[in-house]
Amino acid sequence: MFEFDIQHRDGRARVAQFHTPRGTVTTPMFMPVGTQGTVKGISPQELTDIGSQMILGNTYHLMLRPGEAMVAAHGGLPGFTAYPGPFLTDSGGFQVMSLGHMRKITEEGVVFKSHLDGSLVNLTPERSIQVQEALGADIIMAFDECPPYPAEREYILRSLERTERWLARCLTVKSRPEQALFAIVQGGVHEDLRERSLELTLPYDTPGFALGGLAVGEPKEEMYPAVAFTAGRLPEHKPRYLMGVGHPEDLVAGVALGVDMFDCVYPTRTGRFGYALTDEGRLNMNSSAPRTSMEPLDSACDCYACRHYTRAYLAHLIRAEEMLGPRMLSLHNLRYLHRLMERARAAIQAGEFYTWASTWAARYFRQGVPQWFQIALEIGRDPVSQKSQS
Repeated sequence: MFEFDIQHRDGRARVAQFHTPRGTVTTPMFMPVGTQGTVKGISPQELTDIGSQMILGNTYHLMLRPGEAMVAAHGGLPGFTAYPGPFLTDSGGFQVMSLGHMRKITEEGVVFKSHLDGSLVNLTPERSIQVQEALGADIIMAFDECPPYPAEREYILRSLERTERWLARCLTVKSRPEQALFAIVQGGVHEDLRERSLELTLPYDTPGFALGGLAVGEPKEEMYPAVAFTAGRLPEHKPRYLMGVGHPEDLVAGVALGVDMFDCVYPTRTGRFGYALTDEGRLNMNSSAPRTSMEPLDSACDCYACRHYTRAYLAHLIRAEEMLGPRMLSLHNLRYLHRLMERARAAIQAGEFYTWASTWAARYFRQGVPQWFQIALEIGRDPVSQKSQS
């Protein structure tokens, strides 16, 4: 039901077909985030049109509003949202970090103070799985704690060991075989703690594994050694998911290191702030230059905004605070990341990924390709350095 068929390899980078109950997706891929049952400003038909393959739902937010029972009454997230493809739901673990001022962690679980009305919300591993089963996603995540950056080593160690105990509880209560539960490897930016988390987590042999606790404020010079170390020790025959990562450079570097799945609110959030993603970097539509430009956002892009509107028009919409402006920038940014992954897949299939990635980076990093990115490509190019476990 959840077969992962690797079809092409180039170094650590790979192209695979990941079969789910609601359809087959091709990796590496970027997944738009639909926190409250919607990718902000984008319709399900538009998501399909731009090549979205899998959408995320947020357990914590949907549990509070409208409640998982209402989603279940629609047949799960596909019926509730009218997006017919596969879904992935997070476990609520990220909110353990992001709502740190509103929660208390114990061995039993986490007690939140609701951001909606201040009421107390008890989220345990068992409750997280109950909610995710009601939401009906194809892929569900184990309940974990995502430590902040920076954090004391002892705190991270206690946290990752508790996360493993929570994983065992999640698997004990999971009852729907048509949902794949992914375990999450933690450990911050410390290789020895990542190794400890791997030792605890890999024996559960879940259908896929996620790299958690990264892109939470640490510099990329510390993040990517942790990605390389962890991804290189995850099972070769299962999907690897780098959670919460969505900047273009992070996707390319992650693919180079053998990551298959990514998600982030970045493309839609940055679109709402008036920025467009391009191969030349981020285009600020709030600045003066686009206001008189007759060019599209990106002449190579096939999204609706790029096919129909000039930069001048879109800049006008942003300045006039018209809803269409941030909607079109969000649509373009999502399509840009999908196209980026499409180009990466084509380069892997041709055996030219690392050449393509170097060429892309030289254009994207206008002030010089950073060393962390170069190192990621160097590590990924050499598959012999990968310590896979099967």
